[in-house]
Amino acid sequence: MVSESGFGALLRRDLLLAFRSGGELLNPLVFFVMTTSLVPLAISPSPLQLAVMAPGMIWITALLATLLALDSVFKDDFDDGSLLPLLLCPQSLWLSVLAKVLVHWLRTGLPITLVAPLLGIMLALPEAGFLPLVIGLACGTACFSLIGAVGAALTVALQKGGVLLSLIVIPLYFPVLIFGASAVQRAVEGLQYMPVLALLGAFFAFALLTTPFAAAAALRVGVNG
Repeated sequence: MVSESGFGALLRRDLLLAFRSGGELLNPLVFFVMTTSLVPLAISPSPLQLAVMAPGMIWITALLATLLALDSVFKDDFDDGSLLPLLLCPQSLWLSVLAKVLVHWLRTGLPITLVAPLLGIMLALPEAGFLPLVIGLACGTACFSLIGAVGAALTVALQKGGVLLSLIVIPLYFPVLIFGASAVQRAVEGLQYMPVLALLGAFFAFALLTTPFAAAAALRVGVNG
């Protein structure tokens, strides 16, 4: 059974493998920066227009960037056979899932959250929007990783499950996207945004309590089904 020490060992192992992958580690962040940087070129360099579109564009590109590394959450372990020992520990499989979700967030969500303010400056986002942007992305990208783990578990045995994975998880991402972008927009307009961030936090808490168990059950279905 995977204990707390086993959780730490699995976390260190996956982080080490992620850093060894080099380019794959940077792909989501590079995609996030490049895609957001294209907005002024494709639409308009006008600060007024960019400020209106900045919250939605940053959140949409953050969502798409997290999808790039989602398929590999369990896929690499399935391909090399190291997923099977985890499945043989049914009482603690959810803990292993949580470790892999944390690694995915550290690879994608955390860098995106840290870089987002710089892109906000580029998109002329008003100063009032930076705090809800950072708080919302930190919480929202964690939700993306947690929810995405369920879809990744269901499609782990499929050879080309990336498209199906996107179809499964993107509809579940909509509440996070709406709450996150709305909080930034309300802050820019001078309205109260904390209630919206509270809803996003409640969504994160619910996902944290439920998705590791759902992903563990989905892994058994995805591998054995």
